[in-house]
Amino acid sequence: MTDRLPHEKGFHVSWDQLHRDARALAWRLQGNAPGEGGWRAVVAITRGGMAPAMIVARELDIRLVDTISVKSYDHQTQSEPVVIKSPDMAMVGDGTGVLIVDDLVDTGRTLEVVRQHMPKAHVATVYAKPKGRPMVDTFVTEVSQDTWIFFPWDMALQYVEPYRGRD
Repeated sequence: MTDRLPHEKGFHVSWDQLHRDARALAWRLQGNAPGEGGWRAVVAITRGGMAPAMIVARELDIRLVDTISVKSYDHQTQSEPVVIKSPDMAMVGDGTGVLIVDDLVDTGRTLEVVRQHMPKAHVATVYAKPKGRPMVDTFVTEVSQDTWIFFPWDMALQYVEPYRGRD
């Protein structure tokens, strides 16, 4: 077995792909709202959930949007998740009729903390890894646990030297 660099088992997501996948997530969610009134609100898990939450809120015509800020990564190292900002609890209550949206569920530890705040919310992520999948109600794409997802907000376009050098 060879040691791989993080980018060698990477899944690169462009802005276009993220937009398509977030719209696919909205399509899956449109018929799952409890009751007849539809979804009451969207809560994005910052920072990665903000772009998909905005797209889902637009597609499903949800006007109440808030955030819950959870810090669980220091660059590419996962640590114990800590809530550093909660949503308006008067608005979200126990989570009934609320969509919690994130870009990815990895181990599920972040969602465990978020579900403690809104236990009846519906959790939706664009991407899911096997360890965290049981914490998600709806997702679009599953990737292997050892895949690192490169999101567009973490990337920049730049020139790359050819493998064989310069002409």
